Amino acid sequence: MINEQIRDKEIRLIGENGEQLGIMSAREAIKLAREAELDLVKIAPTAKPPVCKIIDYGKYRYELARKEKEAKKKQKVTDVKEIRLSPNIDDNDLNTKASQARKFLSKGDKVKVSLRFRGREMAHTASSKTILDQFFARLEDVAVIDKPAKLEGRNMTMFLSEKR
Repeated sequence: MINEQIRDKEIRLIGENGEQLGIMSAREAIKLAREAELDLVKIAPTAKPPVCKIIDYGKYRYELARKEKEAKKKQKVTDVKEIRLSPNIDDNDLNTKASQARKFLSKGDKVKVSLRFRGREMAHTASSKTILDQFFARLEDVAVIDKPAKLEGRNMTMFLSEKR
């Protein structure tokens, strides 16, 4: 809340340089803020009495936006990359897919390995789990299992992430 939006009878006022100006009415505080050509901003609305400060509101908002932007820059966004396998995949193809997954993991992304069953392949879902186990065995040195292999509909999925 700023300026006229502050409807409290008494507030604790902090000056523009951070000094305590004491407890006074909101009208007096707004008057002091106007004389300094600044805004009266409520900082701690839950305190008794509420704490308000005399500051340049536009500059305050700009500083907050800049801090948020700076914090956003330092964040690392992890993507989930998907690798699709089929129940009748050959060893060389499995090696190729494993090297692709290794590349994703080294970049810091998570990998979703999905084994897709089509038609009659659904009858052999139990034996197909070994394919996902073989795939993980090729990546054991760089990966850990986040979520183990689980059958969901016609797909068996497993999530891998980089080893710390």
